[in-house]
Amino acid sequence: DWAAKGTALLGVKAVIAESYERIHRSNLIGMGVLPLQFPAGETAQTLGLTGEETFSFTGVTVLNDGVIPPTVRVSADGVSFDAALRIDTPGEANYYRNGGIMQYVLRNLRRG
Repeated sequence: DWAAKGTALLGVKAVIAESYERIHRSNLIGMGVLPLQFPAGETAQTLGLTGEETFSFTGVTVLNDGVIPPTVRVSADGVSFDAALRIDTPGEANYYRNGGIMQYVLRNLRRG
């Protein structure tokens, strides 16, 4: 889980990968980091991305309406594509909406 914790502590808000191991994807969500996946057959290299781009994302806010969109629009210095949103369950969406599992638990304790 330190791979996800370190990512979150560095201020990373989203990760785009070709694939995820189940536990890492789950840990990212638990830390409030958005897991996105390149479209099938695409990679950073095929899209011409170096990692030095400034990324923006659209379509994420519908999570606040209780909807889990299948994709999120990613734009990075003139390159745009639809990345698969790897939040796979309503429970994971709740964790992400709250900023991670710890914030989710704390908010529910206060309500309770």
